[in-house]
Amino acid sequence: MLCVLLGSYLYYPQSASLARYDFITIMAVCIQIGLLVFKLETFEEARVIFIFHIVGTIMEIFKTSAGSWIYPEPSVLRIADVPLFSGFMYACVGSYLARVWRIFDFKFTRFPSLKWQMILAALIYANFFTHHYVMDIRYVLMAVSILLYAPCMIYFKPDEKHRFMPLVLGLVLVALFIWFAENIGTYARAWSYPGQETNWHMVTLAKLGSWYMLMLISFVLVAGNQMKTHKGKM
Repeated sequence: MLCVLLGSYLYYPQSASLARYDFITIMAVCIQIGLLVFKLETFEEARVIFIFHIVGTIMEIFKTSAGSWIYPEPSVLRIADVPLFSGFMYACVGSYLARVWRIFDFKFTRFPSLKWQMILAALIYANFFTHHYVMDIRYVLMAVSILLYAPCMIYFKPDEKHRFMPLVLGLVLVALFIWFAENIGTYARAWSYPGQETNWHMVTLAKLGSWYMLMLISFVLVAGNQMKTHKGKM
């Protein structure tokens, strides 16, 4: 998906009758179909990821209307001010988590109760909207997430044996690489934050916290699906 964003920014013909954003949307659909056809993603995983796709699109519609960021180029395939490829960018995060969970054979010790994880995820999602009107509690939610996940260790199998790290560290690293990807996306004019409209600059590290919290929502959705698949065992 990042190759599509960057490649279309560098090489997509300005005279093309199909808008670049619409081209990106079509390519995103093709990528999703390819993942299913080549069995890189299961239909059950795709169903859960689609939920995150919808969650992300709803938030995009709200955030663009609030002026948090913009999609500066025209397109036909859009809802309000949001081109449809935006939902697929959220789906990329969910797809990554679901895939590595399976191929690295994730196991956990002291895994938090899914009920508390779901409550935290719901509060995080609500805060993305409510902080425009009432007190922003993101730092409280970050602290709660650390307390919730700190006792947990994740075991993953990249080669012949399982290795481990604190789950909190793993979650922060995922958010960090999403932040890297976000810088590529804004450089490619897939979207722009205030101040980036004319002269691009790197996204502030403050966005790392936002991606950490948003990624937690995807993690909880994937975890819930895994518990359902494995009958509540992690």
